[in-house]
Amino acid sequence: MTETVYDLEGSLLEACSCGVLCPCWVGADPDGGACSSFNAYKFDHGKIRGVDVSGLAYVAVCSIPGNVLTPGSWKVVGFVDDRADDQQYQAIVAAYQGKLGGPLADLAGLVGEWLDVQRAPITHATSDGKGTLSIDDFVHAEMEPFRAPDGTTITTLRDSLFSTVPGSPAYVARAHTHRVDLPNYGMQWSFEGRNAIQSDYHITYAA
Repeated sequence: MTETVYDLEGSLLEACSCGVLCPCWVGADPDGGACSSFNAYKFDHGKIRGVDVSGLAYVAVCSIPGNVLTPGSWKVVGFVDDRADDQQYQAIVAAYQGKLGGPLADLAGLVGEWLDVQRAPITHATSDGKGTLSIDDFVHAEMEPFRAPDGTTITTLRDSLFSTVPGSPAYVARAHTHRVDLPNYGMQWSFEGRNAIQSDYHITYAA
């Protein structure tokens, strides 16, 4: 017998310090030798160990000193939607810190240090292909995907070596604005016109 540990469906917004396209997604070293980024997940529908997290969001702000695939190399500050109750908060943190196994545990294995996990108001929105992420006064980004010559088809990245949403195609994008202000954790940056990724994802794990 198997039991669904987590089943999460929604949208990803991601931006980093690399130029377009980010080499990390194909396993190459980041531009400039290090990567400053965030991975933002909105749960349109989701359950974690039976706890409904639909409508909530989670964001990992990351400092990556070298190749993105080096185990235990990332430093992360996590943010959980402040609308989450204690049970939802604990479920989201457990899943994304890899404590429940599956593909999210593989991703968490890249993290060497969880600097903090905080509750905060998160705005994670997509409209007409454009994405916006805000976390209080700490993080702000605006992005939109590249499109084919006809202007309607979104450029996608598939079957890459690395993905923050395993099994889902990524929409290659550009972040017009990407700012992070977390000086207490050594994370302060501001970029324009750098790499971004969007995706509609579905991550599920049963054990």
